[in-house]
Amino acid sequence: MSLYKNLFKQTAIYGLAMVLPRMLSFFLVRLYTNVLPNRADYADLTTVLAWMVFFNVILSYGFETAFFRFYNSEKDKKKVVSTSTISIFWSSIAFLIIALLFRNTLAQYANVDQQYITYSIWILVLDSLVVIPFSKLRANQRPIRYAAIKIGNVFINLALNFFFLLILPKIASSNPNSIFTTIYVENFGVGYIFIANLISSLATFIVLSPDYFKINWKIDKELWKRMMQYGLPILIAGLAFAINEHFDKILLGKLLPANIAKSEVGAYSACYKLGLFMVLFRTAYTLGIEPFFFSHASNENAPQTYATVTKYFVIFGSFISLSVIVFADLLKVVLLDNKTYWEAMKVVPLIVFANFFLGIYTNLSVWYKLIDKTKIGAYISIVGALVTLALNYLLIPLKGPFGSYYGCAIATIAAYGSMMLISYYLGRNKYPIPYDMKRIFGYLTLSILFSAVSFYIPSIRENYYVKTVLLAVFLYFIYYSEKETLLRILKRKAK
Repeated sequence: MSLYKNLFKQTAIYGLAMVLPRMLSFFLVRLYTNVLPNRADYADLTTVLAWMVFFNVILSYGFETAFFRFYNSEKDKKKVVSTSTISIFWSSIAFLIIALLFRNTLAQYANVDQQYITYSIWILVLDSLVVIPFSKLRANQRPIRYAAIKIGNVFINLALNFFFLLILPKIASSNPNSIFTTIYVENFGVGYIFIANLISSLATFIVLSPDYFKINWKIDKELWKRMMQYGLPILIAGLAFAINEHFDKILLGKLLPANIAKSEVGAYSACYKLGLFMVLFRTAYTLGIEPFFFSHASNENAPQTYATVTKYFVIFGSFISLSVIVFADLLKVVLLDNKTYWEAMKVVPLIVFANFFLGIYTNLSVWYKLIDKTKIGAYISIVGALVTLALNYLLIPLKGPFGSYYGCAIATIAAYGSMMLISYYLGRNKYPIPYDMKRIFGYLTLSILFSAVSFYIPSIRENYYVKTVLLAVFLYFIYYSEKETLLRILKRKAK
């Protein structure tokens, strides 16, 4: 059990590194939706951030996962660190030069202000330069330092957002001769958001920059080629993931009539955020599980370990998904109090379970990473991306209940669901893992059923007594199914 305790501990700390910052940053959504003039401005912010996800993937080109793979398999770990760091450094500098030269073209294509693109380019470069330093902290099992830096980044970002969007306008209004008036620009809310992000990214880079002075600035070409060969399929998978996760917002803005496009993107993007809690759980888990999978690959009982870990991921994930959906209408009041955005609330259950399916897929994808067949992951992700693109193009233009942003949500859950199933069926032959499918399927099915009943039946959606009973029944089902394991743990603690 010490093995699972260590995994849980690391996941909890990484979870803190992701949960607390994202919880704090989520309140920025409430700030943005209240302070920005309209949903179109929030849509501009969302669109640029969506494109940034694509470029984040390109700038790391699979080297984050490749780093873990070779850091655990190579004897000379310093060579792995230096080779990966140098590679990311020079590719980032090349991107900076090229992107700044074509920033006007990029702004026109994205249909946003050029200044937003300029800020984004610098943020992307600074973030890419800390990919390997952060990966090294995870590989060396230093989650506390990792968490401290991540949390510090968000606190700076949060403080600057409140200063630029709330405090600075009041100072400029009440004290027109103040020095702060010189940095205040009226109706520049989205620009200030990017400036806050840029400063926080710069601060993070400064903290981690000593790593660049500790390495031997000599690249191992043979090792680099092997890392590229391993990482490029992950790059393809990452781009496919970016399509699944964010391209719907871009397509929504392009496929709908111009007079409503940005407004719809704004509403969908804001309600999409209510799936945050499942995203947080999945992200924290992924940060802890990837190094765990590689470090225990040589153990004789590794397949059984992976099966057990997956089952408990499904247990926790099912409960979190159901809880978020049961209390979604309470969460929206706290986290998204601008009622003009609430019309897109119907997408929340689909987005929550889509992210849950992605988390299950992360577990099921261990087999192709361990046998160095990452190209299979790329193929699976491409299938998911094709599902996303096809359904978005088909559904977004439709009028009625399955069109617009609801079509985006349907496409997302269909994409992640297909990836989950494909990975499971392929992995059964390539790297057999004894998953407890009966219980996994039971937890998943019951949580989906209870979620649908509690959210989509109007009379029950408004009745929190019934919804709480459903949640309690699900908890009892978990206890009944896992009673033997729970009693064994309690007895061990009693000793």
